[in-house]
Amino acid sequence: MANANTNAEIGVIGGSGLYSFLEDVTEVTVDTPYGSPSDSLFLGEVGGRKVAFLPRHGRGHRIPPHRINYRANLWALRSVGVRQVLSPCAVGGLRPEYGPGTLVVPDQLVDRTKSRAETYFDGVPRPDGAVPNVVHTTFADPYCPAGRAVATKAARGRDWEPVDGGALVVIEGPRFSTRAESRWFASEGWSVVGMTGHPEAILARELALCYTALALVTDLDAGAETGEGVSHTEVMRVFGENVGRLREVLFDAVAALPAEGERDCLCVAAHDGWNLGIDLP
Repeated sequence: MANANTNAEIGVIGGSGLYSFLEDVTEVTVDTPYGSPSDSLFLGEVGGRKVAFLPRHGRGHRIPPHRINYRANLWALRSVGVRQVLSPCAVGGLRPEYGPGTLVVPDQLVDRTKSRAETYFDGVPRPDGAVPNVVHTTFADPYCPAGRAVATKAARGRDWEPVDGGALVVIEGPRFSTRAESRWFASEGWSVVGMTGHPEAILARELALCYTALALVTDLDAGAETGEGVSHTEVMRVFGENVGRLREVLFDAVAALPAEGERDCLCVAAHDGWNLGIDLP
């Protein structure tokens, strides 16, 4: 079990392709008041920065989106010292111009999930006896502006022009959208659709973490094309084709994120004036 010492400063939530090539990785098991995270944390160093990698779905992609213990995942990262999080994810494009291989750095989020625990501050006693207060967290801008700026610059530095901004709509999963749903999302002006961006973003904000999503389009969602619809096989194929350059962008971004003492974004002041009722790790 990890202790409260700072073992990492930046967290990356993604798959094994993001850390498996590192030469010196320490696997750390972390327990939280909310149960176990998706997997161990893998601590390593990138660009002189200490990083904690967490496989969102567990090794072997064994946990579906609606069953991920998001509260444990974010709590575990903060408990080892993480204060900034980069979150790569596979998404469907909702516009014809956002085809496979497009990188989107969203600035807005739309929640269409149904059954996920999405707050630490619900007034419900935890198993350890601590009772969080009810807290209403500001969430008008769900992503860290500093992290977004770093991520878009890192992509351009790798000759991968990103889509700077747009709304990520998050569905419950594990099924993909129907054509009617997809067309509805597109008609609302939303950009991409995924299954894991919520409640990751709000839980990060509740923990005063900077959170930045990097959304890789793996397919045109069901309403944006006329074939048989999205398949898991196709999603994994396209993601695999792009994971190398996504990893390069992520690691460039890790190196360029602000130092802890230089964070001055809205994320840091998420709880100014609030009595949380519980201590954050």
